[in-house]
Amino acid sequence: MAIAGLGTDLTTLPIESAPPLEMLLKEKELAEKDQSNPEISQEKGTSPVPNTGKDVAFIYHSHSWEAFLPSLPGKKTADEAVSLNESKNIIAVGKKLKDELMKRGIGASHNTSNVTEELKKKNWNYNYSYALSRETVIEAMAQKSSISYLIDIHRDSQPKKLTTTMIKGEPFARLFFIVGKENKNYERNLALAKELNKKLEEEFPGISRGVFIKTKDDGNGVYNQDLSSQSMLLEFGGVENNNTELDNSIEAFAKVFSEYYWDAEEVNGN
Repeated sequence: MAIAGLGTDLTTLPIESAPPLEMLLKEKELAEKDQSNPEISQEKGTSPVPNTGKDVAFIYHSHSWEAFLPSLPGKKTADEAVSLNESKNIIAVGKKLKDELMKRGIGASHNTSNVTEELKKKNWNYNYSYALSRETVIEAMAQKSSISYLIDIHRDSQPKKLTTTMIKGEPFARLFFIVGKENKNYERNLALAKELNKKLEEEFPGISRGVFIKTKDDGNGVYNQDLSSQSMLLEFGGVENNNTELDNSIEAFAKVFSEYYWDAEEVNGN
């Protein structure tokens, strides 16, 4: 544990979800047809032209099926909080974050690949999720050399009591930074996570659950963070967080990240 947020210890660390691929694929049609529930709000109309003049951030999802129970009628357990409907799963969080960054002048690309289907095409199981997303990131960086910030967005499987907080009377889904230690960029990525965590806590006390370092013994250990020294894996809330809580946290992170980005650009003379 590099930084432990309020209430965070070794018993409350993030839990990954690993649903059977076949189950998700069978539910795809129902997920796509079900539009009866509110979605994470999205910006309407044409995206603003970024002040950066180029895309500098790439948002993607190694576990795109991760979803939220309040948007899934009839689902009650963490194992059931999965969906291929991108208006209800973690992809919606990525879309919202892209919009919020663009509003603040930061060019961002967002990959909405259905990881479940892509794994199935390759006859790969869940354990190859990061190998698949690695291909996605490499392709994106080859197409746009301006990309330097890599943001892999997930949601935790922990319950709401651990993943939610009130800040100035408003509910927020809490955030958690994961840093892989098994790569050449470990120190710089850790420094980035710590700095963003510090700024988040200064402006939104209690929003962060902390910064956790993972080795190969704890999981993947790399998380594609060797591809850039400005990489992060970020957990947005947990299985029980609703759209209001997620929206508030997305906007908070976008605000803090944009302040960090423009301060860094000013220091660099850009």
